[in-house]
Parts: sequence; C-alpha cells; structure tokens
Amino acid sequence: MKPRFLLCVDNRGYEASLELRKLYETIPDKETERHHQVRIIDESGEDYLYPAEFFAPVRLPTQTRSRILEKVA
Repeated sequence: MKPRFLLCVDNRGYEASLELRKLYETIPDKETERHHQVRIIDESGEDYLYPAEFFAPVRLPTQTRSRILEKVA
C-alpha cells in the first residue's frame, strides 16, 4: 500500500501539534475515517488522530515520495 500524504490546512485547537502548510504522512485506518478523522504521524514518529477536515490530500510524484520515505527509514 502506498503511503498517503496530507497537507495541514487548519490547526485550530492543535497549534502545538500541527503546523499549517506542513506535509504529514498518514496511516490508513478505515475505522477512524468513518468518524471523519485521520491518523497522522508526527515528528516523534508516533501517530495521533486529528479531524480529517484539517487536511487536504496531496499527490506527489513517485520520485519525491520515495525521497521523503527514504529519510524516514
């Protein structure tokens, strides 16, 4: 499964945890999606739930996505 990336477009109430205009990797989670939430991996490497409307989907070229993910590994 390809990693999905989302762009933070709102951080009201989560200013200490989310940066506006920052790209975040998500973990697919059908249960949280039913509750209009997304599971986001933060800088600590941990995942947390946030409102889905705080993010916009982003399509990255394969080479860009690979370069981002190799920094994580």
